[in-house]
Amino acid sequence: MATDHFQPWLPGQGQASHVWSVLGAIGARTRGDFGPGATTPTFRTHPAVVAQASATLASLYPGRHWLGLGSGEALNEHVVGQYWPEAHERIARMFEAVDLIRKLFTASIAGREVRHHGPHFRMETTRLWTMPPVAPKILVATAGPVTARRAGKVADGLITTGAPYDRLAALLGRFSDGARESGRDVDGMQKVLQLHVSWAPTDEEAMANALAEWPIGGMRFSRSDIRSPFEFEQLARTVRPEDFAGRMLVSADLDVHRAHIQRHLDLGFDRIYVHNVGRNQAEFIEAFGREVIPAVRA
Repeated sequence: MATDHFQPWLPGQGQASHVWSVLGAIGARTRGDFGPGATTPTFRTHPAVVAQASATLASLYPGRHWLGLGSGEALNEHVVGQYWPEAHERIARMFEAVDLIRKLFTASIAGREVRHHGPHFRMETTRLWTMPPVAPKILVATAGPVTARRAGKVADGLITTGAPYDRLAALLGRFSDGARESGRDVDGMQKVLQLHVSWAPTDEEAMANALAEWPIGGMRFSRSDIRSPFEFEQLARTVRPEDFAGRMLVSADLDVHRAHIQRHLDLGFDRIYVHNVGRNQAEFIEAFGREVIPAVRA
């Protein structure tokens, strides 16, 4: 999973590469399925262009690519100079983009052209000329119950990030409600969780990594309207160790991490992407691959 960022959260993170280039490289060097954790087909990139990028990846790597869509954050989307709307409009734009992309996928598989004229987007008559026989699944990224319910009605799956267990359980419940209301089988739909953790050989190192590399995990307010990594840097100075409680696991204990992942699987998620926020990536992959992941029950 690779998220579509134009800028990093913090200046110290140093990089913000183009997600579609990265995904192409990931596909070439891995064997599993992959996709953008959330790309925003509404401001920087027209939905038709996102559909083309997704269809190309799905053609290069048959059966392996899925498309994750989100409503966006100002950090990445304001750069094109458009008016930055309130959340309800951003969500409406995202769902219209889902409709446009699905129509374009369906028509292109059938070899037909299609057009779109909606409240937020226009697409003149066209089709995708590079299109796999089966369209990529479309997953909607959200942390809100209303959006989750709507996603259950129209999307192929849900993506969300770590939060208190009761909030995640409620989110899955609303997604299931939406699926049932539209006559769909929720058991066959993907429920994906991006789980941020901070692991290191000692608790002190794990907390130092969390504070230095991922203080946004301790920010208890909406981040969607913040425009600059330098603004995030200033806000990060207010984050304290106790702010991570209930929001991001910070621990050196591998058994605690295993239980944390297991509890989220037991909630109903069928795919969990574990993101260690520190830069000790090789050490993390080795430790979790040896002691944590094999002990998790599917």
